[in-house]
Amino acid sequence: MAEFKEHALRTVSTGTLLNPDQTSMTVGELTRYLLGRFPAQDAEDWDKTGLLVGDPAEELRGVAIALDPTAAAVRAAAGMGANVLLTHHPVFREGPESIVAGGCSYSGSIVFEAIRSGVALMNFHTALDVSHEAQLILPGLLGLECSGVLEPLERDETKGYGQVCELDEAPMTLDELARRCLAVFGRTPRVWGDPATELHTVATWTGSCGNATELCLDQGVDAIVCGEVKYHAALDASQQGLCVVDLGHDVSELPFTRVLADACVEGGVSSDIISIVEQNDNWSHPEARRA
Repeated sequence: MAEFKEHALRTVSTGTLLNPDQTSMTVGELTRYLLGRFPAQDAEDWDKTGLLVGDPAEELRGVAIALDPTAAAVRAAAGMGANVLLTHHPVFREGPESIVAGGCSYSGSIVFEAIRSGVALMNFHTALDVSHEAQLILPGLLGLECSGVLEPLERDETKGYGQVCELDEAPMTLDELARRCLAVFGRTPRVWGDPATELHTVATWTGSCGNATELCLDQGVDAIVCGEVKYHAALDASQQGLCVVDLGHDVSELPFTRVLADACVEGGVSSDIISIVEQNDNWSHPEARRA
């Protein structure tokens, strides 16, 4: 896994302050604001949401935002003066067995590094996945218009997993959709289905798609663009007529860092103290070479 460096951080410069007269904010105040945007009750029961490591009473000095709370991301946050690392994925789902530097518990060693570095760890995972903001991510990037939620929450049908996009006025082929994904994300997706298939309905789903292929088949969706799909799920779905475009889990969710950054700005955090840790180089495809 690549180490992050200082130049891997870029300042978020968009947005305006919600409370321009506010000169300071605590870690706890930021947590409460973000919980209002992405409520813990929207998250899955097994998930962790909000502040997991740190002092809520500490004054906020800077926010580093990343997809994953790795040790390298903690060091990057500390290196640029941030005392909060805000991520999509949690540092743990169950409490680590030990909190020891270099210990057998990887998540515990990250928690140790965060405490030693004075960096609080905060995350919004499935609460963000189902949010109204998430409904706009993949459709917006791909130039599609969301017309509904594939798997709505029981408590709020406007929120949920997956977005259904109707293309009746301008259908495209699977090949055109896959090429658009490549152009937008800069990564070659795995594609299941006949490239010439004409698509009238496309679903998008960030991260692991779980049972989304079955939902698409039940609802008559022509194709799904997702972050990650199991082999047999994709094989079975494609054999039944559903086209699948697998972007890569992280590729589909890296745009969430911008959502979190914008939410911080709207909550009153100055854009001058917000940076994004780039994590788009954790893996690569070797170039194909003729032997």
